[in-house]
Amino acid sequence: MIRILLAEDDQVMREYLTRALQKSGYAVTAVDRGTAALPLLEREHFDLLLTDIVMPEMDGIELARRAGELAADMRVMFITGFAAVTLRAGETMPNARILSKPFHLRELVAEVERLFETDLATGLN
Repeated sequence: MIRILLAEDDQVMREYLTRALQKSGYAVTAVDRGTAALPLLEREHFDLLLTDIVMPEMDGIELARRAGELAADMRVMFITGFAAVTLRAGETMPNARILSKPFHLRELVAEVERLFETDLATGLN
């Protein structure tokens, strides 16, 4: 089963995304800030870091950079409602996917599925 670490500071959005991804068959661990995600990344394996970019304490870009040091093979997807921040994320992490808010849950699930299409087709993950 594909394991997703979700870092989202907005509680309603975090719960909403967690439920939608779980209903789609993913194992989701959710935290409310980047600094809460780091200890999990140090001791557990995740296939995807799904992170908001604008969060208190540590933004999603810094979280993704540190996560890349801990787990180089982990995929990254940013979610954000700020266009300027989207440009910065794309420059910093060119291989990451970026999903702009507002988005429909179908779009999110479809993007996650696209990230893992090759692995699922070959039985890897």
